[in-house]
Amino acid sequence: MGNTTEAVHLLEIKLKNLLSNYDFLLKENQLLLQNTSKLHHQLLESKQLLEQREKEFKLLKIAKTIEGSNNSTRDTKFKINALIREIDKCIVQLNE
Repeated sequence: MGNTTEAVHLLEIKLKNLLSNYDFLLKENQLLLQNTSKLHHQLLESKQLLEQREKEFKLLKIAKTIEGSNNSTRDTKFKINALIREIDKCIVQLNE
C-alpha cells in the first residue's frame, strides 16, 4: 500500500508541476502574440512611411530636374519629354 500511496503522491506532484508549466506557457504565449501583433503594426507603419518618403523624394527629384540649371538642361528636356509621353499614354488609355 505504501508504494501505491507514494506513486499517487508523486503523480499529484508531477501533475501540479505540469499544470503550473502549462499556465506559465499560456501566459508567455499570450505575451508573445501581443508582441508579434505590435511589431507587425509597427512594420506596416514603417512600410507606409517609407512609401510616402519615396514618393516625396521622387516628386522632389522631378521638381529639381524641372527647375533645372544650366548644367542639367538636357536632363530637364528628357524628363519633360518622358512626362509628356506618359501623359499621352494615359490619354490613349482613357480614350479606349
